[in-house]
Amino acid sequence: MEELGKINQLLINRFTANGAYLALHNGDELLLPKSYLKGDEKEGQEIEVFVYTDSEDRPVAVTNRPVALVDEFAVMEAKEITKFGAFMDWGLMKDLFVPMAEMAKPMEKGNHYLVRVCKDFQTNRLIGVSKYEDFIITDTQGFQAGQEVEAWIFDETDLGFKALIENNFEGLIFKNEVFQKIEVGEKIKAFVKKRREDGKLDLQIQPIGREKYEEGAEKILEVLKVQKFLPLHDKSSPDAIKELLGMSKKHFKQSIGQLYSAKKIKITDEGIELV
Repeated sequence: MEELGKINQLLINRFTANGAYLALHNGDELLLPKSYLKGDEKEGQEIEVFVYTDSEDRPVAVTNRPVALVDEFAVMEAKEITKFGAFMDWGLMKDLFVPMAEMAKPMEKGNHYLVRVCKDFQTNRLIGVSKYEDFIITDTQGFQAGQEVEAWIFDETDLGFKALIENNFEGLIFKNEVFQKIEVGEKIKAFVKKRREDGKLDLQIQPIGREKYEEGAEKILEVLKVQKFLPLHDKSSPDAIKELLGMSKKHFKQSIGQLYSAKKIKITDEGIELV
């Protein structure tokens, strides 16, 4: 079935007590249950639906949209774990099943995992696959240092935070370069630091080069406008700077140097204040 796992525009053929039957491209019909009807639909009307299989593996249409379509990734919460696999919350009444054989690592209830929606051609149903590396593209020549990307955080390791980029590429934000709270499942703005030989991307949250310090300087100015004074200087501890401003000491020193050169701040033995 070509409509499976996709958002489709289908025509209403007829109505029954169970709902509306929609016309598929091969001439067959598909049920849109009555609970998804508004009540003002008419025969011949085109309606947008998502097609998947119900609890009895029968194709069915719904007007809800899942967090990922077929051949797309999403970070999903494991709602239930069984000896056969895991049931993931993907925004629909029926959870997405990840078979045990398709898990990258054992899953735990309540945790979030990167899952790709795939079509199981043996059963003609949708399943989840958490072995994401099988689908990652390693040719990252199209990315340049300093390029801004949307990073979907999907895992936290001792080294840092793994991120999905453009549904195809893997990036890593090193933990010792993170000065703000990041959670698995969060989408953040990041910047390409470099392309690695294995095709993965090293990322950082702060912009690359001079723009980084301009953004940091602007943040310090905004804080000073409210607080008037900051008890920070070039001898302050990295922890104190991180707690008050959420940036590294190097970033802080570069930023206040820029502000001082522009005569925006005054630096004293106690801290910094607006001119």
